[in-house]
Amino acid sequence: MNLFDVYPLNNIAITKANGSYVWDANDIQYLDMYGGHAVISIGHTHPHWVKRIEDQLEKIAFYSNSVVIPIQKELASKLGALSGKPDYSLFLCNSGAEANENALKLASFHNGRKKIIAFSKSFHGRTSLAVSATDNPSIVAPVNETDNVIFLPFNDEAALKDCFAKHGSEISSVIIEGIQGVGGINIATASFLQLIRTLCDESGAVFIADSVQCGYGRSGKFFSHDHAGVNADIYTMAKGMGNGFPVAGILIAPGIQPKHGMLGTTFGGNQLACAAALAVLEVIEKEDLINNAKENGEYLVEQLKQIDGLKNVRGMGLMIGFDVPEELKNLKKKLLFDFKIFTGEAKPNVIRLLPSLALTKQQIDDFLLSLKGAIEEIVDEQKELAL
Repeated sequence: MNLFDVYPLNNIAITKANGSYVWDANDIQYLDMYGGHAVISIGHTHPHWVKRIEDQLEKIAFYSNSVVIPIQKELASKLGALSGKPDYSLFLCNSGAEANENALKLASFHNGRKKIIAFSKSFHGRTSLAVSATDNPSIVAPVNETDNVIFLPFNDEAALKDCFAKHGSEISSVIIEGIQGVGGINIATASFLQLIRTLCDESGAVFIADSVQCGYGRSGKFFSHDHAGVNADIYTMAKGMGNGFPVAGILIAPGIQPKHGMLGTTFGGNQLACAAALAVLEVIEKEDLINNAKENGEYLVEQLKQIDGLKNVRGMGLMIGFDVPEELKNLKKKLLFDFKIFTGEAKPNVIRLLPSLALTKQQIDDFLLSLKGAIEEIVDEQKELAL
């Protein structure tokens, strides 16, 4: 049997990892500035995370949500305290797409409406509703096509006001990433997020803060939407929540009431997943990783802005992007294969940095030195070809 070929792969097999480093099958070390799509929040194989999972595994790994699972309540309490949302409720699931799917469905249950506002360059997942609200027609199957999603320009306040003026009574929810990841590290302005809050309040729509990639401390606050000083009705979470263990969830404001059967999951909130998620929160708190992300992110952005050739450096915390000109289009590949550094990308010409929140200043300096070296090599190679 072959694997279904849906991913373009680098011919590298990662066999072990620690902190902000990974090693391949040939025992070659790489600096991980991408964290497996923003998943690695506290560092690879953090000892507390490993022990939490091992200890839980020796007790019980799984039983279904048909019984009381005390560790779920422990996770909810810790998450409420660290996120600053102790009065919200928690529904646990398994992935970011599933979190967004449940959020959109819950909003529709809540107000009985169908219309969803999403934004240009958005990415919310690959399941039915989530992919329908994703601005990438190439991954939307015919069965996912719907007239219920309205796409508006990102950060366009006039377009948003106009849409609510025309369709306010039909709008079930507005879903927005505080910082677009796949879209290229595009930051929602504070005034735009505040306007969403105001218009949702006036119309009875639900404000969904997609925090799958930009949440869990990555931006220098627990949720990137917190920078705008507003509360969403539902926050969706996944990637950094388990540091690599599949776990996700949605935080739900007190005004949205549950009923039995409206949401459900087999694996969501299982004992092992909760142990991993608790370990992440405990390490974030103990090691002050949100503040570390804020301070080191500011330093990294400041240094990147001083490098010739890079354009439009932007980001918050350790969610950073910059544009590369056509002559540096192979920069990501050179960093990976010649300088042994993992980075991410967004089409057509963006490099994304999403490292562990525990990234050190020394590792940042190592990265910057390699980045400058990679750019110099590309420029030198082009000069030789021109001769």
